[in-house]
Amino acid sequence: MEAAARSWRRSSSSHSLFQFFIFSLAILLLMLNVPTVSASQTTNKASRKTYKSFIKKACNSATYPSDCYKSLSKYASAIKTDPEKLYRVSLFVTIKAARKTSFSISTLWRLKGLSRTERAIVRDCASTISYAIDEMKQSLTVMANIQGADHKSELIENIRTWVAAALTDEGTCTDEFDGQKVSYEVNKNIKKTVLNLSKLTSNCLALLNTLSNRS
Repeated sequence: MEAAARSWRRSSSSHSLFQFFIFSLAILLLMLNVPTVSASQTTNKASRKTYKSFIKKACNSATYPSDCYKSLSKYASAIKTDPEKLYRVSLFVTIKAARKTSFSISTLWRLKGLSRTERAIVRDCASTISYAIDEMKQSLTVMANIQGADHKSELIENIRTWVAAALTDEGTCTDEFDGQKVSYEVNKNIKKTVLNLSKLTSNCLALLNTLSNRS
């Protein structure tokens, strides 16, 4: 399973990146589409309230409901009340956070005075978070094929496998800290950011139920 996953990850990385770019652009365009007519603004305000209520209800089933709502509510206009859009945005937000985490880890290489243990943690976490990003991008690729698919339940399980693998990789990184003495900078730039990323990934896993209940 691990060898197959690594092979799939390499062969699909370009397609995954393209899907991620297109969806990111779509979200940006939707967020910039601000109505200028007063009546439209009133309607839009009522709609946004409906959209946010939908997101809040969905997030109630997440592992970390408040983190879920905080991360997704700003995209209410893009999500509307569509479970598939909700999940795509959830993946988008998590991949974005993973990239930020990866950058935070990479900055530690420039720190002077890292111990051998700290360098090992930085190296291992850089690898596992990179794997997690690839796995989340694979989930996004599967999501691109889910609309109208006859085998939707199978695709949902594929997504579940990729997201669960990403969560495992993130956990592998934080496990590196067990029983180890590390500096404040290493703890702040790795453990804290990875724990926050893990919350988003865990929420992604829980939110799959919004798709399962619709399939």
